[in-house]
Amino acid sequence: MHMSKKYSFMNIGKKISILATLTTAVLSISSCGSKSQAESFSAAGKTPSAPTQKQEVEEVAQAAPREKGSRDNTPVCLVPEASGVTVYENEYASLDASNTSEGYLIIKYTGSSGKVKLQITGPNSITYTYNLTVGTPTNEVFPLQWGDGEYLVNVFEQLEGTQYTTVFSQLLDVTITNEFGAFLYPNQYCQFSADSLAVKKATDLAYVCDNDLDVVSEVYNYMIENIKYDYEEAETVQSGYLPNVDEVLTTKTGICLDYSALMCSMLRSQRIPTRMEIGYAGTAYHAWISTYIKDIGWVNGMIQFDGKDWSLMDPTFASNTEEKSLRDFIGDGENYSVKYIY
Repeated sequence: MHMSKKYSFMNIGKKISILATLTTAVLSISSCGSKSQAESFSAAGKTPSAPTQKQEVEEVAQAAPREKGSRDNTPVCLVPEASGVTVYENEYASLDASNTSEGYLIIKYTGSSGKVKLQITGPNSITYTYNLTVGTPTNEVFPLQWGDGEYLVNVFEQLEGTQYTTVFSQLLDVTITNEFGAFLYPNQYCQFSADSLAVKKATDLAYVCDNDLDVVSEVYNYMIENIKYDYEEAETVQSGYLPNVDEVLTTKTGICLDYSALMCSMLRSQRIPTRMEIGYAGTAYHAWISTYIKDIGWVNGMIQFDGKDWSLMDPTFASNTEEKSLRDFIGDGENYSVKYIY
């Protein structure tokens, strides 16, 4: 059985080389679980056996309190606001653009169609397509991930099949003042709040950390050791699927989008700007994350440091793939291709 390796990250003062890595050959392995501690007891009239070295180590580990790291692990969960200062609306939709400078907009569908699409085209001309909640008007948050410029927001109602009609359209001229806002606030794909189990878990994992890289390491190691890939869900997942990070944390299973959303939520709640990225691992559609580390910059994809180079290590493949297969796939980074960022 192949056991997932733990990784720890360190600060370096020289130029960092970032290598992209992913794999299409997902191999099933057993996830690392906690081993039950052997019990030692004395029965009447019997002499207790001497503890083994393993027992002694486990007992010391359990008895030793966790040492608080020097980094503040207090969670900060930014809350998007539909403040009503700048609103565009008609009978079908309401767009609150009051806080676009923070890197997000809020839209609510108010019509009666059973299926509705939202499209946002940014200054880079890439169009993002989302499903909107129908039935009960609901404020939903979407990132403005491409910085300053014009964003075209369109809402479409389904006529039949794949035919839709435009019911709302608005062009926004956006100036971003919080460059990391789009990657710190929750949004439709990465939903969390101060009450989320994911935030509480991240706070616990970050307790022993001295810096942001330590937090990334702790969260990453937790993911690859505890979350199993759900092959059945991967085969049956429907278009428009949205992750529930607390459900993933509770069931400890998920698909690539679940892995990325959970990790993204935990790191954002610890004030670490994190991008959830959708693209291709070779020819396979996949999801992973990138993080921003102070004094280093954006590190593309989940990261590992080997003492010389950074390499991309996304949590889905890292928890389900043998190390050699993963490293063979890394190559020169040509297998890593980002299509969308959330």
